[in-house]
Amino acid sequence: MARLLAPLGWAYGAVTVQRMSRGGARTGVPVFCVGNFVAGGAGKTPTAIAIAHRLQAQGEKPAFLSRGYGGKAGPGPVLVDAARHTAEDVGDEALLLARVAPTIVGADRVASAALAVKTGASVVILDDGLQNPSLAQDLRLAVVDGTAGIGNGLCIPAGPLRAPLSGQLASISAILIVGEGAATSNKAIRASKKPILTARFVAEEDMASQLAGKPVVAFAGIGLPEKFKATVLDVGATIAGWRSFPDHHVYSAEELRRLQSDAAQRLAALVTTEKDYVRIAPLLAALDPDLPRPLALPGALIFDDTQALDDLLTKALHDARAKIQAV
Repeated sequence: MARLLAPLGWAYGAVTVQRMSRGGARTGVPVFCVGNFVAGGAGKTPTAIAIAHRLQAQGEKPAFLSRGYGGKAGPGPVLVDAARHTAEDVGDEALLLARVAPTIVGADRVASAALAVKTGASVVILDDGLQNPSLAQDLRLAVVDGTAGIGNGLCIPAGPLRAPLSGQLASISAILIVGEGAATSNKAIRASKKPILTARFVAEEDMASQLAGKPVVAFAGIGLPEKFKATVLDVGATIAGWRSFPDHHVYSAEELRRLQSDAAQRLAALVTTEKDYVRIAPLLAALDPDLPRPLALPGALIFDDTQALDDLLTKALHDARAKIQAV
């Protein structure tokens, strides 16, 4: 099937590469983009959050731009209010980002960036948008899952790539490989001579210690749910039950009650991701209080070489501001 669809994939990819080469609008502040080569999850949001923390440590005031996947807040731009908005309003990623820095949701990236600047942002971080040319991007970081890599190397719909890898590699600034796996030895990535950073996802220590050695029923509706399963195992928990759902899955109260019952029957805790938890938060009041309540297992992306990341960010900021002043 992939071979049959390959011609469509290359046509789709060629259009995407051409679009990526277009110049975008300037916002007056540096614009950093965290994206990926493929459709689906690779760890973009945790990476964007980690970069924001490093920029804040340098005295910068970052703001996030998100498309607000599945949100109903309107075309935007909308400044996310975590105390008022739900995942149904602005999308699950936007709520996670808003805990760290001002977050604007909207389809029009230029308008969203203008609003970010009005909030006082000194640098804008795009959570996704590597293939979107509307904004001039001063740092383009491609996130690659170490295990999944680039799949079969073909473009949508024949494979997961959004455009031919060679064309995408030519337009990015650096690559981040998250976790171990085949991607760490990918010949095309290694031959690109782009800076390569590595990182790993680590569960929050307090919750990890609470789950260590205990049975859990785990569930996740993210791009790569098996990554969460691996995280649960890494903290030392025993997986007594496991359910995976599509990315951005909209849970029903009945689904959560069934998960509660399953956990109760197995004498296990009920655990999910932070991203899933913000989606189920409005349903928690409707759950059985006598059965295991869903718990979020928070985590963070830890870079193996934070100095290399800081150097990359500092240089990108310096170069971007030089270009802005020259205009």
